Amino acid sequence: MPIIKPISDLRNKSNEISELAHNSNEPIYITKNGEGDLVVMSMAHYSKLQLKLDLLGKLSVAQNQQANGDKGKTLKQVMNNIRNTIDAQR
Repeated sequence: MPIIKPISDLRNKSNEISELAHNSNEPIYITKNGEGDLVVMSMAHYSKLQLKLDLLGKLSVAQNQQANGDKGKTLKQVMNNIRNTIDAQR
């Protein structure tokens, strides 16, 4: 269930909002004059969200490549590339 708080709580109860954001690990929707205005979340939750978006972006690129006929690399090719990279760093 979404957490909705009035904008006055940011001013009057900022510590409570911060604690709620960290404990709930969900975004908190802030309203102004009864309308949605802001979203507040913990840095940890924001970082996880950014990682998910990055992964979804990479998956989208891979899907497009596959749809365009790119066959990708075999496991053997990938492992050889990894070994070559490791050997080059030694």
